[in-house]
Amino acid sequence: MIPFFSRQRRAYRVGGDGAIQVFCADEQSDVVLDVDRWRRLAASLLAAEGVKGSAELSLLFIDDATMAEMNRVHMGKDGPTDVLAFPIDAVFVGESPGPGNVSRGPDRPEVDADDHPLLLGDVVVCPAVARRQAPTHAGTLEDEIALLVTHGVLHVLGYDHADDDQRIAMQRRETALLEEYHWGRAAPGGFRIDHPDAGVRDDGSVT
Repeated sequence: MIPFFSRQRRAYRVGGDGAIQVFCADEQSDVVLDVDRWRRLAASLLAAEGVKGSAELSLLFIDDATMAEMNRVHMGKDGPTDVLAFPIDAVFVGESPGPGNVSRGPDRPEVDADDHPLLLGDVVVCPAVARRQAPTHAGTLEDEIALLVTHGVLHVLGYDHADDDQRIAMQRRETALLEEYHWGRAAPGGFRIDHPDAGVRDDGSVT
């Protein structure tokens, strides 16, 4: 299943001076991963989606038990899931109302928004779940993890599948990105999210 935290508007895509950074952590031992490969994939996806400047994303790989706890705490569901996405809305300096508003007192220099990176959010993947479901879903473990990373990144950037139109648009974008940055355009065969047998269930999980 692929639950997520949804939001109603698109994420900001442009940060201050700097470059895109994807911070990866492999906190599980069930599956041997080439973490740098998935870091590069996530960075490529962000750039393809128009993210520019100083922007940060965290990509975490965790075990069954940790994912089950996160799924319980954040989603209210039992058992581990395959991926969770936690978007962070960027705040423009001076535009946040209330206590979060950035202001300048008489003894404080003016805040330069370019000094602050765009915090996109976190994508959390459970490779053990990916391995179990890959044979009946994406086909291979590598394709499954690529799909989960892509799905999570798109959710962080504001994509959703709450209705059929959103679902179709998100699936098409996932397929295009996977063809470009995972399979390669000339790759034969491979899993396609818009296959007639694929779809998103009402609970947000991918069939």
